[in-house]
Amino acid sequence: MNLVDTFSEFKTGKNIDRPTMVRVLEDVFRTLIKKKYGSDENFDVIVNTTKGDLELWRVREIVPDGEVTDDRSQISISEALSIDEDYEIGEECYEQLHLIDFGRRAIMAARQTLISRIMELEKDEIYKKYVERVGEVVIGEAHQILKREILVLDDSTGNEIVLPRNEMIRGDFFRKGDMIKGVIKNVEMRNNNPIVVLSRTNELFLEKLLQQEVPEIEDGLITVKKIVRMPGERAKVAVESYDDRIDPVGACVGMKGSRIHGIVRELNNENIDIVNFTNNKNLFIQRSLTPARVTSIVIDDEEGRAAVYLDPDQVSLAIGKGGSNIKLASRLTEYEIDVFRNTDELAEIDDVDLDEFIDEIEDWIIDEFKRIGCDTARSVLDLNVEELLRRTDLEEETINDVIRILAAEFDEGGE
Repeated sequence: MNLVDTFSEFKTGKNIDRPTMVRVLEDVFRTLIKKKYGSDENFDVIVNTTKGDLELWRVREIVPDGEVTDDRSQISISEALSIDEDYEIGEECYEQLHLIDFGRRAIMAARQTLISRIMELEKDEIYKKYVERVGEVVIGEAHQILKREILVLDDSTGNEIVLPRNEMIRGDFFRKGDMIKGVIKNVEMRNNNPIVVLSRTNELFLEKLLQQEVPEIEDGLITVKKIVRMPGERAKVAVESYDDRIDPVGACVGMKGSRIHGIVRELNNENIDIVNFTNNKNLFIQRSLTPARVTSIVIDDEEGRAAVYLDPDQVSLAIGKGGSNIKLASRLTEYEIDVFRNTDELAEIDDVDLDEFIDEIEDWIIDEFKRIGCDTARSVLDLNVEELLRRTDLEEETINDVIRILAAEFDEGGE
């Protein structure tokens, strides 16, 4: 029931500055005074933040008996002398109030108000603290595994942060008590509660891991220009060195991959390509398609497209599993990259012109393939369904039918 005890409980262990705490306590007690006396104008609230106690004083002017016109601001000399026999008319009378005078019910209500106000303050403090830490890597313990998210206890503060399932890398599996590393993506207020969102899929997470592993990045000798990711599958990182003596790619990879291996393990074996950044667009596009070897590139700046020509054995490398390599390269360079297969005499001997299939494939479908540079059967078969869907206006069913017809031609030829 004692409000002082409540204050003492909360003043320890709460990250709330003293002036704020004093202001809250004054507000609570002045509200208590207003309810009992109708006004708090002639009252002093003295808070001792060190000891965790307080004093309430009522201040009134002493007037002769029978001349009290406002009992809120005035007190008769007889009543004043009962408080202290040294008082005289014209002086101010200080009367100390005790909590018990306010009644049990009022005190309990004030106690609840105090608790809720302090809880609100603590929420604000958590929000402000984590807003400043957005972009930082944190390590915490998996506290509770829920269907849509994992609740993590921040190792440095003990606060609860949230790792949503959609911010987890494919293949992530955590049990209660496991240590989880991630980057603070954002902080938001939900139902007046601060929610700190952790992410393992954000590009910033990979950048921060690189900073931790590569001292040259931390020191500013190497800068990370851009990162694109397909979390858990593949990532491409463009880096640039400000010191000609430092190879940025070699520094990031480390001796025998020592620096990059730890990051790859943390990201569930995500394949990371480190690319040396350059302002030469052709060279940057060529490097972004690593590990494929590019023969030539034609850039259309107006359309924001780049036509990349490769030898037949390099096409699948350029596209990557499920189109991952070419998608990431397009995002890294900010050019829509189209892959074309180099034609040579030897390849043409074992190839068939699309026009030869006029009896089985409609004219407009053949024209659509020609529009993207695929004028032979093998040039179509070298691209996967996903890439063909992206570059043509054909439906998946139509593309699958065409692939079946073209593939059958070579099956028969092999037989």
